[in-house]
Amino acid sequence: MNEIKIGSIVRQLQTFFGEAEYSKIAILVDENTYAHCYPLVKEAIPAHKCIHISAGEAHKQLSTCEQIWSTLTNMQMNRKGLLLNLGGGVIGDMGGFCAASYKRGIHFVNVPTTLLAAVDANIGGKLGIDFMGFKNHIGLFKNPESVFIDPSFLKTLPHRELRSGFAEVIKHGLIADADYFESSIQNGLAASDWQQCIETSIAIKQAVVKNDPEEQGLRKILNFGHSIGHAIESYYLHTENRLFHGEAIAIGMVCEAYLSSKLLGMKRELLDHISLSILKIFNDLSLAKSDFTKIISLMHQDKKNSNGVLNFSLIYEPGRAAYDIAVDEKDVMDALFFFNQLRG
Repeated sequence: MNEIKIGSIVRQLQTFFGEAEYSKIAILVDENTYAHCYPLVKEAIPAHKCIHISAGEAHKQLSTCEQIWSTLTNMQMNRKGLLLNLGGGVIGDMGGFCAASYKRGIHFVNVPTTLLAAVDANIGGKLGIDFMGFKNHIGLFKNPESVFIDPSFLKTLPHRELRSGFAEVIKHGLIADADYFESSIQNGLAASDWQQCIETSIAIKQAVVKNDPEEQGLRKILNFGHSIGHAIESYYLHTENRLFHGEAIAIGMVCEAYLSSKLLGMKRELLDHISLSILKIFNDLSLAKSDFTKIISLMHQDKKNSNGVLNFSLIYEPGRAAYDIAVDEKDVMDALFFFNQLRG
């Protein structure tokens, strides 16, 4: 498991670089983190070079990796060098993947600057990129040396980006801690204690990952909402209706709560409570019925599937999850219609 520290990012980096020595240092940034986050950390990092990539999931692909690898090569970065990934989930996933594969592996650390990255994406050692339109299709497991989290970075986020990360907070409560789910939806984005929120979500994810680091069993519960959510995110990625990751996962959680009721017997009042609580926060999301069939077709590339069967992670109730639940396409179609009916 990687070392995760929460606090002042400047102090954390000063301590880290005071105790470690690297041949060269590169910092991976996009236009947003370079403008808003890099100025907060640059003085705490020894001599370095910034690698600039374009922001967003649409750029989490092989061509961007080639750009990163080319820059590292032109820097003459060797295996004693360090790549510091400064950004959200895309930066952490792709930067870690590039570092772990460049020269068969160089050192890397993550500095998450979004709620999504701090509570989920940068925790647990999953690295990868999208390929042929499929989410996280190429990747590997490798933990960074350290993850340095400073909740003050959240002040740089637009509301939509913060809300996207909040979907993963809700998910953690639904799969592992009913009280956490209730407090999260009651507090909402305006009243949440972000440091406490980050600490609780990390503790939940670490406990799961420790028992199943390479997702052979229990770790699959972290994918609640993601079987449908990833397909929705992928389908709309290159359209004018593009959704943020957490927005797609919010829809996925509503749909998969429906499947939990239908297939695992979760009480109808819990289904209503979960669905309406999520939609109160994510109140502007919608799906076109004409897209349902194409969305479902994308789900056949989901990594949890086996022998052509769609396998889902569902919940019996908030705080208690199950995995490897077989679901047929008709049930998925019903779940998508359920979401649309709630949206009116």
